[in-house]
Amino acid sequence: MQGRLSAWLVKHGLVHRSLGFDYQGIETLQIKTEDWHSIAVILYLYGYNYLRSQCAYDVAPGGLLASVYHLTRIEYGIDQPEEVCIKVFVPRKNPRIPSSFWVWKSADFQERESYDMLGISYNNHPRLKRILMPESWIGWPLRKDYIAPNFYEIQDAH
Repeated sequence: MQGRLSAWLVKHGLVHRSLGFDYQGIETLQIKTEDWHSIAVILYLYGYNYLRSQCAYDVAPGGLLASVYHLTRIEYGIDQPEEVCIKVFVPRKNPRIPSSFWVWKSADFQERESYDMLGISYNNHPRLKRILMPESWIGWPLRKDYIAPNFYEIQDAH
């Protein structure tokens, strides 16, 4: 079943794949990596002016990584704002996605966390560096194939 936004994107010749609806009835779309930046700008101009959250996950050990964007269309006088979920899948070998920071500034720390935990690089992000783990940390802790070190150093444990 095609949702309202998917139909609008088809009407305007924008490539995407409908993934259906989640349990709350929110439309979920898959966007190709190379199309993400231009479609993000179009969605912002269409009215999706609020990035509610951005997260990422490891689809399967050795498989794809996903960057997920929950967008909301906030308008004056509307009690129930329209929402959409966008998923961008990338290979784990060299995961690169255009940053949405220049469209939604709230993507700043959220994309940094996805980078820190899963190793997804967000092209053109102004401050893409680790945010939770030390800069010296090796690996990406939330990947399903991550092997945790067998030692932990407790610092300043006085």
